[in-house]
Amino acid sequence: MNFLSIFVLIPLLMLAGLWAARGIKAIRGVMVTGASALLIASVVLTFMYLGERSAGNTAEMLFRADTLWYAPLHISYSVGVDGISVAMLLLSAVIVFTGTFASWRLQPMTKEYFLWFTLLSMGVFGFFISIDLFTMFMFYEIALIPMYLLIGVWGSGRKEYAAMKLTLMLMGGSAFLLIGILGIYFGSGATTMNLLEIAQLHNIPFAQQCIWFPLTFLGFGVLGALFPFHTWSPDGHASAPTAVSMLHAGVLMKLGGYGCFRIAMYLMPEAANELSWIFLILTGISVVYGAFSACVQTDLKYINAYSSVSHCGLVLFAILMLNQTAATGAILQMLSHGLMTALFFALIGMIYGRTHTRDVRELAGLMKVMPFLSVCYVIAGLANLGLPGLSGFIAEMTIFVGSFQNNDVFHRTLTIIACSSIVITAVYILRLVGKILYGTCTNKHHLALTDATWDERVAVICLIVCVAGLGMAPFWVSHMIGESVLPVVSQLIP
Repeated sequence: MNFLSIFVLIPLLMLAGLWAARGIKAIRGVMVTGASALLIASVVLTFMYLGERSAGNTAEMLFRADTLWYAPLHISYSVGVDGISVAMLLLSAVIVFTGTFASWRLQPMTKEYFLWFTLLSMGVFGFFISIDLFTMFMFYEIALIPMYLLIGVWGSGRKEYAAMKLTLMLMGGSAFLLIGILGIYFGSGATTMNLLEIAQLHNIPFAQQCIWFPLTFLGFGVLGALFPFHTWSPDGHASAPTAVSMLHAGVLMKLGGYGCFRIAMYLMPEAANELSWIFLILTGISVVYGAFSACVQTDLKYINAYSSVSHCGLVLFAILMLNQTAATGAILQMLSHGLMTALFFALIGMIYGRTHTRDVRELAGLMKVMPFLSVCYVIAGLANLGLPGLSGFIAEMTIFVGSFQNNDVFHRTLTIIACSSIVITAVYILRLVGKILYGTCTNKHHLALTDATWDERVAVICLIVCVAGLGMAPFWVSHMIGESVLPVVSQLIP
């Protein structure tokens, strides 16, 4: 069996184990065992990949396997990974592992919750290892469908409205995406849906590229919170349970940026060069609009949700700059934002579970009653605003340096505008930290609150270690990513 198939097999075994489990201890045991196995497998894969590269293996995709599924349309179960895929698998495994502990005490219907959570995880892992267009789309849909029930059943606030809005908008994006994929397949005249082979043929007519590129980019861009299709994101994040918010913002939204880069940009480079300016303007609006919107929110989850719109906008913004440095920064930003936003949502869920409010106006002096969670919140905030030594700094610096390499007024003006988001982010993060953590606690019930439990500490510490590790030792990751970015960028350079 191909090693990559483990990332689909383990979630399938977890689903079977959860179905058979009786009692909360058995359910937790299945989840911890499966999440740990996925994390170990992703670490092993990373070392295997680095070993193959150091041994001189220059193949674009490693550990490939192809099994024909449906001959009339040449659909295959085709898998393979490069440095970008390996990084995304590692991120996904970390979020699933920490999300399991963040959901440790979830009630009611714990088994059903973890069944849908695991199915969502399987879709994410399957998407990142796939190199067949149809297989990628299939896993993409598997990752989206569970969100409706996870939010609608286990969410809070206007959960039914948020679940319906999210599902309808993402399904609308999927419709665009499916049309784009079929257009690529039939327009290329290929006898395969393997994206590597379609890229090698490089025979999609320019006129068709100009039709399929916008549809494909929009299809993935909806999930990447592309303006003006971002409105599902804040409501969805605000209503989702803690671990679902972690996985959704930390990993699921990265499917959008990954798909835009891997499919839209790679397979239709001429159209990308011709039409990138349109989407650059939209992503620039996302970056600044998301940051300004976060400034005026009073709900902790909405603040982080709009912050995610801004930071995910930076991912698409960097991809559209069409150079290696910016594209490498985009992948680093996906990793950094995935870890930071998962940490934020985990902490917000833990604070809400104790105070029963997410309203900033009702929170103050939490540092005195829950010092561990408060210090962790400060670290997450500093990473979000780009403090050197944490992951946010290296990712954003790489993006802005790469974006400024485009020596023309249009690209540099947009880059300067996007850079303003750093200042805006610092404003709402520092104001938020000062408001909820310091000062005098005015609610007497909050004085009796407890600090983090052991399971919450496991989740939070793992994420902080990853955020600090990526910030202080980014070079092995950026080198691995940079090598894999080059084949795509080389086709984008006119």
